[in-house]
Amino acid sequence: MEASREQRRRWEYWWIALFFSLLLCFGQQVSAQIRYSIPEELKEGSVVGHIAKDLGLDVRNLANRRLRIVSGSKDALFQVNQNNGVLYVHKNIDREELCDGNGACLINLKMVVEDPLEIHYVGVQIIDVNDNSPTFTEEEQHFEIAEHTPTGTRFQIQAARDADTTVNNVRSYKLSQNEHFEVETKDRDEEKIPLLVLKKALDRENAAEHRLILTAIDGGNPPRSGNLNIIVTVLDVNDNRPVFSQDSYSVTVKENAAIGTVLIKLNATDLDEGSNGVVEYAFGRNLKRKVYDLFKLDRATGEIQIKGELDFEETEVYKLDVQASDKGQPPWIVESVVNIKIIDINDNAPEIDLTSLSSVVSEDSKPGTVISLISISDRDSGINGKVVPSISDSVPFELKPSIQENIYSLVTKGKLDRELVSHYDITITVTDLGQPPLSSFKSMSVQVSDVNDNSPEFSQNPLELYLVENNAAGASILSVSASDKDLNENAMITYYIIRGDAAQNDMASFFNINSETGVIYALNRFDFEVIKKFNFQVVARDSGTPPLSSNMTVNVFILDQNDNVPVILYPVSANGSAEGVEEIPRNVNAGHLVSKVRAYDADIGYNGWLLFSLPEVSDHSLFSLDRYTGQIRTLRSFTETDEAQHKLLILVKDNGNVSLSATATVIVKVVEPKEAFAASDVKNAVKDEEENDVTFYLIITLGSVSVLFVISIIVLIVMQCSKSTDYSSKYLQDTNYDGTLCHSIQYRSGDKRYMLVGPRMSIGSTIAPGSNRNTLVIPDRRRRDSGEVRLAINFQLIVIFFFF
Repeated sequence: MEASREQRRRWEYWWIALFFSLLLCFGQQVSAQIRYSIPEELKEGSVVGHIAKDLGLDVRNLANRRLRIVSGSKDALFQVNQNNGVLYVHKNIDREELCDGNGACLINLKMVVEDPLEIHYVGVQIIDVNDNSPTFTEEEQHFEIAEHTPTGTRFQIQAARDADTTVNNVRSYKLSQNEHFEVETKDRDEEKIPLLVLKKALDRENAAEHRLILTAIDGGNPPRSGNLNIIVTVLDVNDNRPVFSQDSYSVTVKENAAIGTVLIKLNATDLDEGSNGVVEYAFGRNLKRKVYDLFKLDRATGEIQIKGELDFEETEVYKLDVQASDKGQPPWIVESVVNIKIIDINDNAPEIDLTSLSSVVSEDSKPGTVISLISISDRDSGINGKVVPSISDSVPFELKPSIQENIYSLVTKGKLDRELVSHYDITITVTDLGQPPLSSFKSMSVQVSDVNDNSPEFSQNPLELYLVENNAAGASILSVSASDKDLNENAMITYYIIRGDAAQNDMASFFNINSETGVIYALNRFDFEVIKKFNFQVVARDSGTPPLSSNMTVNVFILDQNDNVPVILYPVSANGSAEGVEEIPRNVNAGHLVSKVRAYDADIGYNGWLLFSLPEVSDHSLFSLDRYTGQIRTLRSFTETDEAQHKLLILVKDNGNVSLSATATVIVKVVEPKEAFAASDVKNAVKDEEENDVTFYLIITLGSVSVLFVISIIVLIVMQCSKSTDYSSKYLQDTNYDGTLCHSIQYRSGDKRYMLVGPRMSIGSTIAPGSNRNTLVIPDRRRRDSGEVRLAINFQLIVIFFFF
């Protein structure tokens, strides 16, 4: 009957355990994505589950996506095979060592897979197997029982301990065969306490000592057992037991209570006298070793004091079995229970577990990019265990909570710019809500990697280049430079010139550029008389992907050199030589205009400013030459002794640094007045015929000049309205009314204008330094009289056209 009841109770426990296991499994299925159950003590390498298949991951990409376990200190128990996605046992698992108590032993694993980043939570429940036998703290236990002890009296025996869970824990006790004693059990906190029951009165004269064997049997299949030797000594009479003032005692204490603090003072009384009434106190035999390390009991006074440091996080409640015994023979022993409840204080700072996925983030990362995973824990309970995380100010990152409590992701919250900030030192601070609050912090460094998001920049754009004509072909004329705020290949700059259609007079074809240094070479010699101003574009391009570039316009101004020899326009003979014959009457007075030498120089400025001189003349007292106009005049009247023919050698030279010159010969024949008048009449007749032919063309020319004048006025008005600030240059060819042709050209750059002039310089003009004496700096009066200057230029053009 007893065996049948025990078997039925065992089946009930088994079904209850199974029900709660299923309930726990299905109940937690909601919070964890995948859960596996394995028994403890599995061999290393045993398969727990096909994690990749259950998570729906492609096994072929597992190695590239780096499937791995990133949680807690218990990770070493399991490993995941990145080739097939199998979760297997890495180390031997002992449930009794891993989990304390009879609750479900669950290990939560955090799995991370990258590209894209995914976090999965996997639970592995460790199922207990019956691998531990019941054990007693001592091999034998002694009892001293008076011979007159009534039957039915119960004596507590030390309970057997089994490290397995409730199902495999101690289920029953069995006592060796005897006629005086039997064993009963009582339940206390899921623990069975054995009691030795006297079923037949003792007789010390028949037997002074009884030796018994108590066997503890667990609920495993097959069951395991452990033995305790019980020695009962039969004593004479001590008829009063000590009595505790309370059946049980309760006390509370803070976990930071000082060593030596008195928790409670026990009180038990005995009505006997003498040694039979003297009470001594002691701890029960069934306490764990740790209790003796934390508490001590004064045998005489019954005071329980703190012996070691208490820790609420390890144990919240201690149940101490205490005994009170007298000194009678045999002594009476009574028992009571002291419940000591530990009150938690905020003595544990939060703990931060930082799993950095990458310490480098690209500056073009989108907001929300995960940088690191952060797990926070606090061993305190209640409000002391609540934590609040925070992050450094003024950083473009934030903490984003996950679906699991106290798990956060460090993500980007704004755009990054490496050119502004290339490195961030991030401090993560966690503070609990206890009083006073405790904090912990961890720091991490994040490097911002470069992307090609900055175009090269020229230090000056546009750039003006003043190049002297007749430059050496193939020589460097300019070096351009651009900078890029990016790094490495994104900042490696190459240069090239934009080429156009050669048919469209593209001047860029006359230049070449070193793609690495930016040095520009002229492939051709330039002639100021052919071209005076042009521009081309230089491109700076980086080596990023995709490459970025920027353009710079180079405005080239060709400067004049004295490379043109003066050309004699008059006199010119029939064979092309600079030689002429002039006839004058002998009776002319002093100052008579004999002739005028006309010359032209293609250069401008001082290089085109011509001066006339008479290096050779037959009679220096007769003729003079104006050095500026080239007019030959008589210095005095002719006399009878003067020769009839005079030869004048005219030297025309420019004012360049190295002067260039040309010569003309004028032969002056002195004739009598009648011959002069006859020659004059012939010339006038020829002239009248020419004037008759020219009159018609002159009328047409005057009409054309009038039309051009009206058009010039209209253009001037339009230019005044537009007020363009672009770089401009104007070419002006003018004619001295004294017969010498000259040029003038103006360059405008910024707030200054430069004018290269011919023989006549305007009043107030100054020579610019370094201009080779052919450049004038004219004060800028664009705001005040730019219209007047332009009107004057247009008027000069009209006059020149009319003159020719």
